[in-house]
Amino acid sequence: MKNFVVKTIANAGALAVAVWLLDKITLTGDSTGKKVGTLILVALVFGLVNFVVKPIVKLLSLPLLILTLGLFTLVVNALMLLLTSWLADKLDLSFHVEGFWTAVLGGLIISIVSWALNVVLPDGD
Repeated sequence: MKNFVVKTIANAGALAVAVWLLDKITLTGDSTGKKVGTLILVALVFGLVNFVVKPIVKLLSLPLLILTLGLFTLVVNALMLLLTSWLADKLDLSFHVEGFWTAVLGGLIISIVSWALNVVLPDGD
C-alpha cells in the first residue's frame, strides 16, 4: 500500500512538472488545493491506464518495439497520456493534453521526472 501511495505521489509530481513546462498540457482550477486534488486524481487515472492498458498495447506493438530498438515506447507513452487526458475529460477533471507531439514530449518529461522521484522517495520495501 505504501508503494502505491509513493508511486501516485511521484506520478502527480511528474504530471505537475509536465503541466508547468508545456503550455499545451493544461490543468485548470480555482485554487491551489483544487489543482493538487485534480493532479492526484489524474495521477490515479494515469497509474490505472499504465497498469491495465499499457501492457496490452506493448504486447501488441512488440514487433514495432523490436524494430525501432525500443523507441516506439515514446509513442506508447504518448498514447497512454492522451488516453489519460480523454478519461480525465470524461470524469470531469480539468486536465487536458492538446496534440500528439505534445503528448510525446509530455510522456518523455513524465517518464524522466517519475523515475527521478521514485529514486528519491522511499518505497514500501
